[in-house]
Amino acid sequence: MVENGEMEYNSTFRAKIDKSKDRYPFCIVWTPIPLLTWLFPFIGHMGIALSSGVIRDFDGPYHVSEDNFGFGRPAKYWMLDPSRSRGGVSGWDAAVTEASDIYKLRPHNIFCDNCHSHVAMAMNMMQYSNKTNWNMFWLAAMMLSFSKYVNFWGFIKTWLPFAIISTTAIILYLYV
Repeated sequence: MVENGEMEYNSTFRAKIDKSKDRYPFCIVWTPIPLLTWLFPFIGHMGIALSSGVIRDFDGPYHVSEDNFGFGRPAKYWMLDPSRSRGGVSGWDAAVTEASDIYKLRPHNIFCDNCHSHVAMAMNMMQYSNKTNWNMFWLAAMMLSFSKYVNFWGFIKTWLPFAIISTTAIILYLYV
């Protein structure tokens, strides 16, 4: 349910999503990575928010940002239900905090230990939906399937560059 234009409420916990302040409680958020997302629009930067809505994201070697989402503001979010995590709201926050503390001590590898891996670790620690096998591929697929765009601009910045590059490539292939 959208109220006051930019506020949305998680019906289970009445947690306010405030898009104007980038507050996404109990959500996984995603934004495009320039160049990479332009070629592969399903690849982007991912973070996970605490119950307060503050986003944590592994955005480089030995660094987990808090309230400073890498690559700009979120373009998409996937709202989750904290009652499906072990320990409810406190379990959610504890898992996100512990995963962040671990990733502050890790190097970043774009292919196998990245922002998606950080979110997957948090999901595994909270045993979300009684699962402990969350991984970057599963999370990417779930974001494609269940996320919502923050606004129309989020959709445009995700798909327009890909559409321009693809159209140009097709035209060049057909006519050159």
